[in-house]
Amino acid sequence: MFFKKKNYVVGLDIGTSYVKMVQLKDVKEGGYELGFYDMMPLLPGTIAEGNITDKAQLTSVIRELMKKTGCKSADAVIGVSGHSSVIIKRITIPTMTEEELTNSIRYEAEQYIPFDIDDVNIDFQIIGPKQDEEGQMDVVLVAAKKNVITDYAEAAEEAGLNVILADVDSFALSNMYEFNYDTTAKRIVALINVGATNSIINILQDGLPVFTRDSAIGSGHHTDMLEEELSISKEDAERLKLGRAVDGVDPEQAQTIITNASEDIYGEISRSFDYFRSSVGFEEINGIILGGGAAVLKGFPEMMAERLGIEVELADPFKGLKIPDTLNKDFLKEMGPMAAVAVGLALRREDDK
Repeated sequence: MFFKKKNYVVGLDIGTSYVKMVQLKDVKEGGYELGFYDMMPLLPGTIAEGNITDKAQLTSVIRELMKKTGCKSADAVIGVSGHSSVIIKRITIPTMTEEELTNSIRYEAEQYIPFDIDDVNIDFQIIGPKQDEEGQMDVVLVAAKKNVITDYAEAAEEAGLNVILADVDSFALSNMYEFNYDTTAKRIVALINVGATNSIINILQDGLPVFTRDSAIGSGHHTDMLEEELSISKEDAERLKLGRAVDGVDPEQAQTIITNASEDIYGEISRSFDYFRSSVGFEEINGIILGGGAAVLKGFPEMMAERLGIEVELADPFKGLKIPDTLNKDFLKEMGPMAAVAVGLALRREDDK
């Protein structure tokens, strides 16, 4: 890869609970250097089901995060996700070239997308020939609502960023994995990002996505169950979830509730895995790379491995990056799994196809 000038790109991951921001700098010898990684909480209700409900609040948080990191202005790549705004489907169509599919993708999409075709941006990735079906190929089809992308871009630009691209969070996870991990090994890996209100599941075979699904359950489920069963505030529930003490609450009782909530999340992931096995017909999943807020909860990854019977590794999105000595390495290690999507977004460049 050849670089013209120094190119700083910010990956902006706007979740339901937090805004995460990563800046990656191109370096002369190739690869990237981490400029910064930080995050700030969002007020409840700012984002609902992937849609912005309070743009002024979101813009304010992005602006504060830029001030906190010293980012005055930068090119940015934003991510979108959510059942109501993004549809990702694996489809089988007659074999054709990428150019032919580009010309016919609108027609193909109309058969699978439950939105008005004029209201969405469409993209695709060809996986390869369909197994046991000559003349057919598998394709991952993506459709994202234009108004959602516009709303996210406007909030970021009003804060002072220059949005150059929008990507889907599940594909950002693939970008992160491809950059940091060995994709030449013949194995099937599940990239899972458990956020506050949804879980992204992206299964790769030999580095290529073969199954993608968003589930409407996340670590906010822990908070909700703690609030409901203990009759406490959301703030106290968040403290308990992070392993902190709350006056008047039995830690063992709280942990039981957290464990039960985790079981619900594991159950949803397990059902997605079962669907993958039955619909795609590939071999067993060899490992899980876990990111998102739930990844930093005490005991969550270990319980997931036990529940699903699959080795779980915490995502390390900074693994292949050059890390300056000026950055807080303890913070990067502790909160790194939450940066998986943001790093994947920051790896995108304007000339990417």
